[in-house]
Parts: sequence; structure tokens; C-alpha cells
Amino acid sequence: MIERIAILGTGLLGTSAGLALRAAGFSGSLTGWNRSSEQAELALRMGAIDSIATDPLQMARSSQIVLLAAPVFAILDWMEQFAGVLGPEQLITDVGSTKAQIAAAADRHFNRPGRASFLPGHPMAGKERSGAAQADANLYRGAVWLFTDDPNWKRSEEAAALVADWRIWVAKMGAKAMDLDAVRHDELVAWVSHLPQFVSTALSALLEDRMGDAPELKDVGGRGLREMTRLGASPYSMWRDIAHTNTKEICDALFALEQRLAYIRENLRTPELRSEFDKANQFRRE
Repeated sequence: MIERIAILGTGLLGTSAGLALRAAGFSGSLTGWNRSSEQAELALRMGAIDSIATDPLQMARSSQIVLLAAPVFAILDWMEQFAGVLGPEQLITDVGSTKAQIAAAADRHFNRPGRASFLPGHPMAGKERSGAAQADANLYRGAVWLFTDDPNWKRSEEAAALVADWRIWVAKMGAKAMDLDAVRHDELVAWVSHLPQFVSTALSALLEDRMGDAPELKDVGGRGLREMTRLGASPYSMWRDIAHTNTKEICDALFALEQRLAYIRENLRTPELRSEFDKANQFRRE
């Protein structure tokens, strides 16, 4: 039974997890740490955590579950630091947006006799703006929480029980658990998450360059413009790590889109344009 959870990273996802756990009835201790003391203090005032740790390593040692809610490079760094510190009765999990490198690090450092266990996770939820102030107890409700567990990993009985309990709490937070291979995960999210982000970023940057000083631009653009550029407000600090750790899959998706856009450009006045709209309409109906 989980009684002590440490949340390392009290930004949007970490603070939302604390709020969601409390809303779902978790009565154990929630301790938090953030590189920014202001973010940690805000999470405390919001009720997402009970206390703020001064030493993240000591916080992890005294917890059963350690939730790494940080950008991917920070998660990989914490995994290195925790490898020789935590024991087989403890479980580390994360919310990182790419999984192949994290799963490989989990295979190197954890999930073996005498070591803590690691369960790679990725809730498909978020907002275009980061920080504890954007946190929401309902952020994960209705979302898919992806896990890239490996059936070959060996866990202690205590850690296996913690994995099962954590999956139960994920469901109580309103999310639906789904298991994927780590490589397949990165391929899929490149198309359904990373590609939309970079399209919105490119469109927003292009409009800023070409028409950014036009006072009537946003009124003329209306809802379509707002929806297409919403993700353009996302922070580089998070997406840098995603771009670095899923480069090939993102490049493949972007290249395919470039080809598709060129095809549409070349067929603006031919019947082939209709078929593109038909395919797009079919995708939206499914």
C-alpha cells in the first residue's frame, strides 16, 4: 500500500498529479521538490503537496514512490543519481514525453536484484503553458496514461506491489492506462503529439515574421487561427529535450508533412484537392 510519494518537479504535471491524487482520496504523504522554490511553494499553497523537501535525494530515500515530473534530460539525470541510492522496496516512475532513452536507462540502472524498480510512464495530458499555476486536479481525467514497461525486468515483490498500486491510483486520477513498447511509443507520439506542436510553432513563428505587427490579424484569423496557433505558446525548455531525444521520428513526420503540403500546393486547382479533403474528413469522423 502506497503511503509516501515524492514528486520531483512541481510544475504543471507534477502539481496536477498531487492535486489529482488528493482529489482521488490519497491520504498518505506528498512531498515535493522543485529547482524553483517559488514553484514548490505555490504547489504547497495549492494543496498539491504537504511539505517541501530541501534535499531531493533524501526525499527520494524516504519515499515508496518517486514521481519524476521534469523534462526528459532532467529525468535521465535524476535516474543516474538515484541508481545507487534507492533500494528494491522502492519504485521510481516518470511523466517524460519520450520513452526510448528513459526505458534504456531503466534497463541499465534499475529493475534488477538489489536495485529500485523503474516504471516508465507518460500521461497524454498537458497544456501549452507550464508551471504550477496552470495545474488542475482534473488534468488527467479522460487522458491515456502510457506505460512502457518491459516484461523481462525483474522486480522484488514489494516493488511489483507498488507498480500495481500506482496503476490503480492512475485509474483513480481518471486516466486510462495503456502499455506500449518504448520504441513504438516514440514513433506514435511523434505523429500525434510532436508533429502538431512543431506545426503550430512553425505557423506561429511564420505569422510573427510576416504579420506580427498587423493590428487586425487576430480578429481576422478568428477561431481557426487561435486553434492552430494555441500550441505555439508552449515552452522551448520542454520541447528542446523532446526534439533531442526523438529526433529521427520527428524528422520523418515533418518530412512527410512537407511532402503532403507540397502535394496540396501543386494541386490547388485540380480534382486531387478534393481527395485530400475527403481523407481529412474521414479521419475526423473516425
